[in-house]
Amino acid sequence: MLTMSSIDPLDARLLLALDDDPTASAVALARTLGIARNTVHARLARLQREGHLAVPSARVDARALGYELLAFVEVVLSQGHSSSAVSELARIPEVVELHATTGRADLLARVVARDTPDLYRVTNAMLEVDGVLRSSTAIVLDEALPYRVGPLLERRAGGAG
Repeated sequence: MLTMSSIDPLDARLLLALDDDPTASAVALARTLGIARNTVHARLARLQREGHLAVPSARVDARALGYELLAFVEVVLSQGHSSSAVSELARIPEVVELHATTGRADLLARVVARDTPDLYRVTNAMLEVDGVLRSSTAIVLDEALPYRVGPLLERRAGGAG
């Protein structure tokens, strides 16, 4: 996880332009933003190098792969098993995201499944991981607000912090 912010207003405008047209060429982006093509290339390369751009597969909707169900699973670990449990949970393909958290659970997992029997299989596989004590699953009924950073980019593009 990166802690410093190195996205300046021009970077934010560039990322917003890519949101508008993800297949835009560097020439098209340069024309849209009124900057040099080399500037576009250099900034995109830096953003990629610094880890500010998600890998392309992060943009794929799991439903397109047949995983219609989304759930969040709170995972409680036994003391001293955090790193090994995370490594083992990451080997389960349906566990698409893991976050270490405070509160009732040690980890919050975003999990996809084909249907509820498949979710049952996935959560049982998670419980078989050494160090996982218990879990609690919440099935997503509707995505009320999809993940977004557009408004934050718009704020940064406008020069605000």
